[in-house]
Amino acid sequence: MLTDKEVCYLKYKLGREPSAVELEIIGAQWSEHCSYKSSKKYIRLLPTIGPRVVTGLANDVGILDVGDGYVVTVHIESHNHPSAVEPYGGAATGVGGIIRDIISMGSRPIAILDSLRFAPIVVEEKTKVKSKWLFKNVVRGIAEYGNCIGIPTVGGEVEFDPCFEDYCLVDVASIGVAQSEQVIANKVDNDDLIILAGGPTGRDGIHGASFASAILEGENRSAVQIPDPFLEKLLVDATVEATERGCIKAIKDLGGGGLSCCLSEASDNLKKGFDVELTKVYLKHNDMSPAEIMISESQERMLYITDNSKVQTIRSIFDKYDITHATIGKVIDSQNVVIRFQGKVVTALPSHLFAHAPLLDRETEKPEYLSKLKKFFDIRQDNNINEILFQLLSNPSIANKKWVYQQYDHEVGLRTILKPGCGDACVLRIGNGKFISVKLDGNSKHCYLDPYQGTLGILSEACRNVISTGAQPIGIIDHLQFGSPDDPSIFWTFVQAINAVADFCKYMDIPVVGGKVSFYNETAKGAIKPSPVIGSLGLIEKQSSIVDLSLKANDFIFIIGSTSDEMGGSEYYESYHHISGGNVPKLDLTVDKLNSKAVLQLISKNLVNCVHDCSKGGLAVAVCEMAIAGNVGLDMNLNLIPNSCSRLDNLLFSESQSRYIIGTKQPSTVQKILSEFKELRFAQIGRAGESNQRVKFMGKNKGLVVDIPIKKLSESSKALERMMDN
Repeated sequence: MLTDKEVCYLKYKLGREPSAVELEIIGAQWSEHCSYKSSKKYIRLLPTIGPRVVTGLANDVGILDVGDGYVVTVHIESHNHPSAVEPYGGAATGVGGIIRDIISMGSRPIAILDSLRFAPIVVEEKTKVKSKWLFKNVVRGIAEYGNCIGIPTVGGEVEFDPCFEDYCLVDVASIGVAQSEQVIANKVDNDDLIILAGGPTGRDGIHGASFASAILEGENRSAVQIPDPFLEKLLVDATVEATERGCIKAIKDLGGGGLSCCLSEASDNLKKGFDVELTKVYLKHNDMSPAEIMISESQERMLYITDNSKVQTIRSIFDKYDITHATIGKVIDSQNVVIRFQGKVVTALPSHLFAHAPLLDRETEKPEYLSKLKKFFDIRQDNNINEILFQLLSNPSIANKKWVYQQYDHEVGLRTILKPGCGDACVLRIGNGKFISVKLDGNSKHCYLDPYQGTLGILSEACRNVISTGAQPIGIIDHLQFGSPDDPSIFWTFVQAINAVADFCKYMDIPVVGGKVSFYNETAKGAIKPSPVIGSLGLIEKQSSIVDLSLKANDFIFIIGSTSDEMGGSEYYESYHHISGGNVPKLDLTVDKLNSKAVLQLISKNLVNCVHDCSKGGLAVAVCEMAIAGNVGLDMNLNLIPNSCSRLDNLLFSESQSRYIIGTKQPSTVQKILSEFKELRFAQIGRAGESNQRVKFMGKNKGLVVDIPIKKLSESSKALERMMDN
């Protein structure tokens, strides 16, 4: 709802008292969820321009030119509060909303990705039961919606942390593809017609934007929308056909805030006024008030603008797909959004005022807890490395996510080249002989201890993941999720995170092409940890450059990058020793860029069989994951690893940034090329064996530190499946 200051501002700008209807519809548009009133001035710090950027953060969807007359579209959204209340419907409608964003550019959606956060599922019974219920039903909602509409869910990541108790984060991203001439221009003329098509408007989702802009204190199920994936599939097909036939001059989906936000933002962006009659809107309930019609967030609805010469064509397309539609208004020569009900004007607001909430200047204060956290811990070194490896590989945040992605149809559409679990990112064919690599990443544990360095690390990891598949990063999307911005210490963590995104992307010359900020992610038990999610998009020019993560028999193993005593936020500290604190891995941008350049050069010369980045769990886990993927044993000499570590467990489980593991059959050529990169830290550290062999790490005097059959490691990595099937 509007604050007293915002009501006074509105009165001043209007020069009159706002009506009850105006207070309702502006309350939706000026909510934090829709207006970005706390974050907008910081978002402007991000680099958004690049040679491939067609449109960036100024629009609902980012568009990147990938050559040969093709563009890729991308966007990310969340559905956190609704999913915490009703996980199946909340997650499913999150997928529906992001798909409608993609088709609003005239592109066909080709993939969905998700990034999920839950409380642990291996703790005391009450929390475990609730968390498993949320996890199971969120995954089911994403899976069934995506499967029903025939769009593959191709990747994502899952993290478990106690800060998400009785809550969850559900981020969904989508990728689309189109030929350049199909991108909708979003230019309209006076007397063009406004058509609302799709599902009926009901009371589901009313105050959804306000619900998402406040602390979750109760289960307000009326604010959760109801999904209909079969109607969404028809909307996708109808929109693509209408685009191809040149019927659409402008288009926008109805998401948060419903018609209120859709009409105000479209009018403001198009620099044209609208005259709309609400009695033309197809309703679920005949007794709905004008305010209810305007702020309803019923799903599967799109707004289209066409002209008189094309209106019959677009109507025939909607009829063909049996989609309900109605002409609800027209474009007018003004800057006002005029809303009528039974012919009577119920509001006439300047679209610029309607669409732009007054921005807030939030206070920031470094959180007190940061000064209390220990930087160093006197931990007794556990020499049972075998047992630590088993426990880390079975940790749900690290374990194989087959239980999740086996529920997704990740091959529908025949574009998926590198499937979930096969590489560090998913790779998709985009239709011009090229390929797009996409990955979402996050690390709440690192960001809690150091939101700036933690966010830098996520950016690096997301880019390393697409680089590991052979792709050159071309765009970043971000979703920055925090507790209440009213708390100066929480807002400080947001500012740190967005500064990290700006610094990284400017240095790496990668534009930010899409994103979202989500505040008020907290319950009565407290706020979540700072939880940025970063998505990276990379372009692969030819199929021969695509690389997976599985070690091949007799591969020579190299590491690129150095390992340090940086254990803060590591899974080794957090899940094995149950310690929160320590030094978070620090990212050296120069080193990160150098290491990535070296890896891409090796891939471009077809010198590597596999690449995997080091992240959660550290070097030991990364090497084991490669061995498990290839079902081969390996011998690794720990004495050869570039490092500055003071002890063995730090060397094996530190999550230092900028590291890659590669497998090659041409070690001398790889050695020669890497030696040409000045100041590059690298080493040949081992060799893969044959199928079904043992993983062996050799320490001082060639003593065995680890000696485990690959089969036992593989069984440990399947722990998540066993947990969720019980």
